[in-house]
Amino acid sequence: MFTSVPARAAAAYRRVAAETSVQGADPHQLVSLLFEALLRHIQTAQGAMGRQDIGARGEAIGKAVRIIEEGLKAGLNLRAGGEVAANLFQLYEYCVLRLTQANLRNDRQALDEVLALIEPVAQSWQHIKNPGPAYLQPVPAAGA
Repeated sequence: MFTSVPARAAAAYRRVAAETSVQGADPHQLVSLLFEALLRHIQTAQGAMGRQDIGARGEAIGKAVRIIEEGLKAGLNLRAGGEVAANLFQLYEYCVLRLTQANLRNDRQALDEVLALIEPVAQSWQHIKNPGPAYLQPVPAAGA
């Protein structure tokens, strides 16, 4: 199949931009990138499901599962993370199950459910590092 020069150039630019953002990222940013990609792939799967594009749906769901398994779940430190890490591990396990079911059964509700479960976790992750604008931060006490 022939791909036009502008399409190849755009793909190369996206690949380099992604590699650059990953190489310059701290661990917190890497997890943020994983969440962004996971949400994007779930949304891509939803669109493919709506178009009845089985191949695109399967590819997007497969990428989402890999992000969870090889990125988010593999990065958990169950020993040091205690109950929070254990709960996230179980959540990720459940999401992988539901994504697999969504793919096998063409189940839009399963995709919606995973999106609804992951979005708050991703947003919470962002707030850990970014507490918000300065005007929302508490003012230090005098003499502190």
